[in-house]
Amino acid sequence: MLIRYGMLGKKVWFCLLGLMLAGCQGYPRSLNLPYDAGGRGVNTPASELSPQMVGDYLILVSDRKGSQDVFLFDMAQRQLIDLPGLNSLDASVNDPTISEDGRYIAYMSSRLGLADIYVYDRDTGLTQNLTETLQAEVRRPVISANGEAIAFEANEDGRWNIRVYDRQGNALD
Repeated sequence: MLIRYGMLGKKVWFCLLGLMLAGCQGYPRSLNLPYDAGGRGVNTPASELSPQMVGDYLILVSDRKGSQDVFLFDMAQRQLIDLPGLNSLDASVNDPTISEDGRYIAYMSSRLGLADIYVYDRDTGLTQNLTETLQAEVRRPVISANGEAIAFEANEDGRWNIRVYDRQGNALD
């Protein structure tokens, strides 16, 4: 899927083009996501990074609150969704990804210079560190459609390999 964006006045236009995905209707489609100086929308004066669209959800990283945090935007309702307990002042997040039903969010977070892969459950508000015991650099998580498996890159021996874990942090590979 190609995401193209550019400034046009005070609005940002997203043009989504790509292959028809299973269960997706009406692609390609264009979305007009307005600029919101108050920080209640998707596009703000802050840096908005790493967007990923799954179903009616757009997940991204933004520094609008002074640190890199995960934000979830419901495109059908045209509003941000609160993520209590996910973002913290002592961590910087990158590469968020969301399950198809919007329940599970996987992301990389760095605390005290150490990066790990986490999964956040929107229903319970709980976060699970998947890679706490893995002695490796980690990056770029992706979550399966049903939220049961998380794949990510791990550098354990000087080269990057793909690892696959379940939501409880058990290796599946």
